[in-house]
Amino acid sequence: MDRFDILPSDLNKRQSDFSRSGKPIRGLYCLTSEEHSRGRSNIEVVKAIINAGVKIIQYREKEKKMLEKYNECVQIRELTKRAGVTFIVDDDVDLAMLVKADGIHLGQDDLPVEKVRELVGSEMIIGLSTHSPEQAQDAVRRGADYIGVGPIYRTYTKKDVCEPVGLEYLDYVVKSINIPFVAIGGIKESNMDEVISRGAKCVAMVTEIVGAENIEQKILNIRHKLGESV
Repeated sequence: MDRFDILPSDLNKRQSDFSRSGKPIRGLYCLTSEEHSRGRSNIEVVKAIINAGVKIIQYREKEKKMLEKYNECVQIRELTKRAGVTFIVDDDVDLAMLVKADGIHLGQDDLPVEKVRELVGSEMIIGLSTHSPEQAQDAVRRGADYIGVGPIYRTYTKKDVCEPVGLEYLDYVVKSINIPFVAIGGIKESNMDEVISRGAKCVAMVTEIVGAENIEQKILNIRHKLGESV
């Protein structure tokens, strides 16, 4: 067990035991993106994701106003807490702290990991997006709890994303980095076998999930491919 497997109610007392254990994060890691959600609200989508058994959800909405993001995150925090789902907020440290999220996910241009740690304390999960071996090594040195590895394939979800890093960087992380990681970027049901076969235990998906006609069925298909009991 690592802290991504435990209920949020147990998160605080287990934080120090599992933060950098090297044990892999497992399963499907879902991110919100309302503009790709077929007209459905983030709350509707999150409810479907939770119902389908996903245990990690990240709130990522770059363009919304702060009050709208806060109101959504308050609702999502309540839903995830009730369901035993780990709730991560993208980029916004203040928002993550306000809604008492389980974690914050940072980009390379955000505040340094060690400075965020000073703000959020030892109990909050800190993830960091990485795109190269040097960035992965730096994330470990700075104390990130897990890293995002990607974009593996071309993605159009983020406007400021770098070029795909491909499977070679994933190979490096699998062999050389000893903190948990999640593969991300353009991963879909149709290409995820290639990512899993290289050693990824956790894959992040955005449009493949939120844009699915039947979100719950799509997730069940993906969880089956990940070897989970559904």
